[in-house]
Amino acid sequence: MPPTISTINPTQGPTTGGTVVTLTGTGMTGTTAVRFGSTNATSFTVNSATQITAVSPPRAAGAAAVTLIHPTGNSNSVTFTYVVAQVPQVTAVTPTNGPTAGGTTVILTGTGFTGATAVAFAGVPATSFLVNSATQITAVTPAGAAGAAVVTVTAPGGTSAPDAFFFYAAPPVLLNGSPAQGPTTGGTTVTLNGSNLLNAGAVLFASTNAASFTVVSATQITASAPPGTGSAPITVVTPGGTSNPVAFAYVPAPTLSALVPSTGPTSAGTVVTLTGANLATTSAVTFGGTAASFTVVSDVQVTAVAPSGTPGPVTVSVTTAGGTSPGLPYTRTAMPGI
Repeated sequence: MPPTISTINPTQGPTTGGTVVTLTGTGMTGTTAVRFGSTNATSFTVNSATQITAVSPPRAAGAAAVTLIHPTGNSNSVTFTYVVAQVPQVTAVTPTNGPTAGGTTVILTGTGFTGATAVAFAGVPATSFLVNSATQITAVTPAGAAGAAVVTVTAPGGTSAPDAFFFYAAPPVLLNGSPAQGPTTGGTTVTLNGSNLLNAGAVLFASTNAASFTVVSATQITASAPPGTGSAPITVVTPGGTSNPVAFAYVPAPTLSALVPSTGPTSAGTVVTLTGANLATTSAVTFGGTAASFTVVSDVQVTAVAPSGTPGPVTVSVTTAGGTSPGLPYTRTAMPGI
């Protein structure tokens, strides 16, 4: 009994041939040829008595009757339509950039993608790709050199024109950040110097986004520290990846608990010992707003030389990388007249 064909899938393909079609039906075991019109298939495989896969040969545009040649007789025919293959065109690449290391998943939008056999970035094959439809391909970028890479798609209709680009970004590098510490309340403006910093999408203090940041140039970014505690290495994220970290530490606010002595003459020169906490980074000591010379003895002690002033109390405070302490009173008394 001759074989029968009930369905063919897909039902059309390019005139260049090469379309893999699946024929389903009955009695297919023993088939000796699959013909598209009068031309034998490029190749075919009898999968079972009910299924054959065949590769369409090249043929002129139009309908072709597909039949099975069998010792018991030829099958009925089903129609496969040859169409002129469309040259693929890539109209958009999303996202448009990524790291030189590759691995970016991009969506290619365009036309003529059916049957695509290759996707390339600057001539280098994509790590992988999937034809989602005639107008969309998902591809994973290979590693590439920094700069613009032409994106092309090869399909039965040919290779797309070099009209679409993916931009490989070199990884960002940080050389230093200044200052390297600030108060736990945040707000410190840190200047970051390095390279490949353009198009930065984030500046992180540990895992927390900067309160704000400005890309000054390819080699500099200024960022405002968010609130935090402890060590918070700073990194910059760009299309090229994440930079190496540079050190930044949050410094607790200073406090003062005692001044010894807490009184002195109106003249300068009294050495006052300031006791408190978080004093190691002291950068200024003031008596009523007037700067005094000082020496940091330890994290809990600073000695300062009281400046001259008018009789009466003044507030003594300490400024560190962690901020300015609440003040303690220091009282100047006038020397008795003779």
